[in-house]
Amino acid sequence: MNHALDETHDPKRVSWVASAQGHGEFPLQNLPLGIFSRDGDAPRGGIAIGDSIFDLKAALAAGLFSGEAAQAAAAASGATLNPLMALGAAARRALRRRVFALLDANGAELSGVEALAKTLLHDAAGCSVHVPARIGAFTDFFAGIHHATNAGLRRNANPPLTSNYKYVPVAYHSRASSVRASGFPVRRPHGQRELTANQPEFGPCLKMDFELELGAWIGPGNALGEPVPIVRAGEQMIGLCLLNDWSARDIQRWESAPLGPFLAKNFCTTVSPWIVTAEALAPFRIAQPARPDGDPRPLPYLWDDADQNDGAFDIELEAWLSTGAFREKKLPPQRIALSNTKHLYWTVAQMVAHHTSSGCNLEAGDLFGSGTISAPDASGYGSFAELSFDGKQPITLASGETRAFLEDGDELILRAHARRDGCIAIGFGECRGRIGA
Repeated sequence: MNHALDETHDPKRVSWVASAQGHGEFPLQNLPLGIFSRDGDAPRGGIAIGDSIFDLKAALAAGLFSGEAAQAAAAASGATLNPLMALGAAARRALRRRVFALLDANGAELSGVEALAKTLLHDAAGCSVHVPARIGAFTDFFAGIHHATNAGLRRNANPPLTSNYKYVPVAYHSRASSVRASGFPVRRPHGQRELTANQPEFGPCLKMDFELELGAWIGPGNALGEPVPIVRAGEQMIGLCLLNDWSARDIQRWESAPLGPFLAKNFCTTVSPWIVTAEALAPFRIAQPARPDGDPRPLPYLWDDADQNDGAFDIELEAWLSTGAFREKKLPPQRIALSNTKHLYWTVAQMVAHHTSSGCNLEAGDLFGSGTISAPDASGYGSFAELSFDGKQPITLASGETRAFLEDGDELILRAHARRDGCIAIGFGECRGRIGA
């Protein structure tokens, strides 16, 4: 896959959109894709730029696109991004380069485009954002090796990892219908919990948890019965978002034998609304970290030298917590975890190759969760199950409160940023959810 840098990554270029200059999330070099609405209008495609949203439908109506970029803009201007996802990388690159040129402070069409600013740009704070695609299927992986190891340690497993973990990208099929965009209120689920040994009771979750994950958006997909080879698997990734796989740990523990999570995971998953495209992420690709001595080499269908050389990403991940007491005392949210995508044991391409190796067909708009991306030490544990060791060691907050798991009124915020010397840093926006009964 072509990961070459072009003019859209030039750190010297700035936008005529004033708020984009020095913006910590959405500078000119990012241009993430999403779906928004305002003033009761129908949802439509947009691109985040600074504190504004660039309206693709309005730009298309103004005649600002032609050729492949026009095809891509038309595909991205409706209520979902599925049509654009189905077109593949070339159309997406054409759209990116054209929008970059339109928003460039030194663009050839600057005066004409600026004159249309009131039509083309909307204040993001006054808009609603939506899940960017119609999700046909949602698969959640378990690729964060430190999270997986910690889960085994809590179960007193010896060794903590299952025998298949280092051979296969472990995953399960989760619930697509309950994926929601950042800001959607999260209701505490009910289910069976183990009361005493092998005796359950039904009631609200008592161990409500978050999971710090990335989401990978898929397109254009593959035909049923036709696996995607590892050398082409990376082409299926449209881009990344943040993903919080809310988890009811007490329900999960009781129900997971022998088939895995069910009600503990299906009640809500929150995603950040902007898709940071594969093109925007090109400067932040890195080699997949070498496996520790003694770990097996992946089987041939999961191994590609090019993917090992640049199939991973250097993205800093954060989890922040705000409680009712924080808000009453006007305290800012407290960071409770700092991690990085370097801690993933498998690349997105390996996940795609394995997922389709059986002949399973992926479709444009499918969503992958990475699994919780925890760091090797407690400063980067991406769930309360790890931070509090399943509730046995509650953490103390700046408000004086303690938390073993999430309580009603707690708000969990995920953030992510990609940085590299000589490049403009880009962000993902927020993935936010507040717990209610």
